[in-house]
Amino acid sequence: ERRIKNGARAPLNVHLWQIGNETSYGKDGFDLETAAKRTLVFARAMRKADPSISLIGWGDSGWARRMLEVAGEELQYIAFHHHFRSGLDDSPLTGFEYRKDAARTWEHLQHAYKSTEARIQEMRQAVAGYPVSLALTESHFGAPGRNRCDVLATWAAGVAYAKILNVHARNGDILKIATLADFCGTRWMTNAIMVPTPKGAAKCYMMPVARVMGLFKKYGGQSAVSVAGAPDDLDISASRTGDRVYLHAVNTNRTEAVTTSIQVEGHKIVSARAFEIAEDPLREIDQLCPDIFNPRERPLPAEAIWQFPAASVTAVELQVAEERA
Repeated sequence: ERRIKNGARAPLNVHLWQIGNETSYGKDGFDLETAAKRTLVFARAMRKADPSISLIGWGDSGWARRMLEVAGEELQYIAFHHHFRSGLDDSPLTGFEYRKDAARTWEHLQHAYKSTEARIQEMRQAVAGYPVSLALTESHFGAPGRNRCDVLATWAAGVAYAKILNVHARNGDILKIATLADFCGTRWMTNAIMVPTPKGAAKCYMMPVARVMGLFKKYGGQSAVSVAGAPDDLDISASRTGDRVYLHAVNTNRTEAVTTSIQVEGHKIVSARAFEIAEDPLREIDQLCPDIFNPRERPLPAEAIWQFPAASVTAVELQVAEERA
């Protein structure tokens, strides 16, 4: 009725719903038992109205197991959040400290993926035995400093986020929904898109995390492909759709390029191209230079030997054909 009054007569066809958000953080007064029972009531009522929907239950802070025991028959996903820092002592990611020592800042940013790996493993164990997937509905760095996380405007942060996206990809068997940024805003720099103020000629721009997310989304396959091996500094995840194989490659070495050959077992590479972002790790984006982290397309040599620049993020698209005996 309200939707129709506001000019949208046709149903909006929303098929994915989350019941409760950060409920375990004490924001609405529900305890676990009450939240689980209310989730079940809401889920049944919603499914009665539309049997085609999928539902996400809140399972953070140790709530997942009991939530599934009570309401699991109605849930397809369990949601959790993960706000992280470097995980190392004496972090330079606070305020403007990150500008003083590029190597130290790089080390702390690149270490953060371990926290994400541990968090996903914790949630895997929490839902073990239940036919549900995980939904990481909020996740990003939380670096103090005027409530801005200024370091996240640097390309070093973009590389760190790319490595975390590869962690997400490698857990894609159970992690079906995941993010690494909020959507947009004017100040809080965990946003994907920044809207400069005051209004005028200033141009909205994508933060490094959004550039990486967009690159990997555009050049990514539907099915996971295992990676048999890679050089030490090169973090790679792989996927495939039909005759296209996609590599998401992150050179975690701040100062040196990595050269390697690319091979796809049982296949020959027919053609290849790479889409690359490589910048000075402490280069910062703002409204005056909104396009500095645009991906650049580079043709891949026929022999499939590729040099990944220092501090780079690359999406490689390979067209392959099955080799015949």
